Amino acid sequence: MAHPPEHPHIVVHPPALDGSRRVTTGDETLGIASHLDDVVEILRLADLDRIEVEESDLIEWQGGGPEDWPGLSEHHTEHHDQ
Repeated sequence: MAHPPEHPHIVVHPPALDGSRRVTTGDETLGIASHLDDVVEILRLADLDRIEVEESDLIEWQGGGPEDWPGLSEHHTEHHDQ
């Protein structure tokens, strides 16, 4: 059953080799995210910021959930050693 136009089906794709994840709706790529904040910003720019990114069932998280950003893990550990 198709979603009504005001409730698009959004897909956050599995992480690429660099850890970034493509965000799409239907056949349209909305943007490339490397952090959860990027997903929020991409949806805001697409006028979809009414969606609760981490809880909405309109968003399909493939290959990992909202907390899975493999590209980020290296960055966080570097800063703790200082």
